[in-house]
Amino acid sequence: MFKILAAICAALWMGASAQAQTPADFYRGKTIDLIIGFPTGGSNDAYARALGRHMGKHIPGNPAIVVRNMPGAGSFQAAAHVYSVAPQDGSVLAIGAPTLSLEQKIGAQGVRFDTAQFNWIGRINSLINMIFINGASPVTSVKDARTREVILAGTGVGSTVSIYPTVMNKLLGYKFKLIMGYKGTNEAMLAVERGEAEGHNTAWEALKVAHPDWIEQKKVRFLVQFGLKRHPDLADTPTVIELTEDPQEKQILEALVNATEIGTSFFSTPNVPADRVSALRRAFDATMTNKEFLDELRMTRLSVSPLAGEQLQTFSQNLGALPDALTQRLKSVYSEN
Repeated sequence: MFKILAAICAALWMGASAQAQTPADFYRGKTIDLIIGFPTGGSNDAYARALGRHMGKHIPGNPAIVVRNMPGAGSFQAAAHVYSVAPQDGSVLAIGAPTLSLEQKIGAQGVRFDTAQFNWIGRINSLINMIFINGASPVTSVKDARTREVILAGTGVGSTVSIYPTVMNKLLGYKFKLIMGYKGTNEAMLAVERGEAEGHNTAWEALKVAHPDWIEQKKVRFLVQFGLKRHPDLADTPTVIELTEDPQEKQILEALVNATEIGTSFFSTPNVPADRVSALRRAFDATMTNKEFLDELRMTRLSVSPLAGEQLQTFSQNLGALPDALTQRLKSVYSEN
């Protein structure tokens, strides 16, 4: 009986001790693992590495942040790791595809996570994708892609790089042909430069970082952008929503490109203690106004349009809230199969 009472007392003491541990106590001397669900290069990688260099100083206890890439299946591999393998104590941050919540809703193959269970920490920027074409291509506008095949360099099947053109093909009757297998945006852009593909679908920020000269020297043309409204830098390029007059098609496309509002967002594992989630969110918010962080992004031509973790938490849970009939229609046009 004495041993049982002693065990109970020890368990109660350990529980009380854990509860009394402040975020500063927990993070002091620790290392936070920041996982990027994409290859090196590109805007997601650049944003995450900049965040990793500056956010630690704003977290109580000032932990070090170590960044590592975990590409695979359009960031599904990283999301699954964070959901079920990584320590659920606030020592892990990650960035994945902005379409994770929508893909979960429609039951996309390979989803082994529940984005509503992630603890969303904050967004650095919204993410506008666009299809650009090498200036040497005879394609002059998106209308041409309805009458002739247009070859695009592709990366992961689960990424917006392939999803957006695929939906345009199946829903709106366009003729984009994706050549898959390129390891990230940098390789895909190199394929365009070598003439292996006519164009590529990627984030506007990624093109600005990798090839500002292509933009300044008008070496590329922009066919369509994926957002709820036209980006100021792409004022002459139509959104995908503008390409149809059908109300149901518009609703499906709006649900699809709502992912642009998730953008470059960071999340942690499920079941993190609330005070640590709050500490991470406030540290993220502080980083978004940190002069050194902002100067670094400016040097690499990256923009900032932050969104707080609390807003992201609600937004991610509501993303893709389509009626069942339209959800099934979106599911039917979402993948290449």
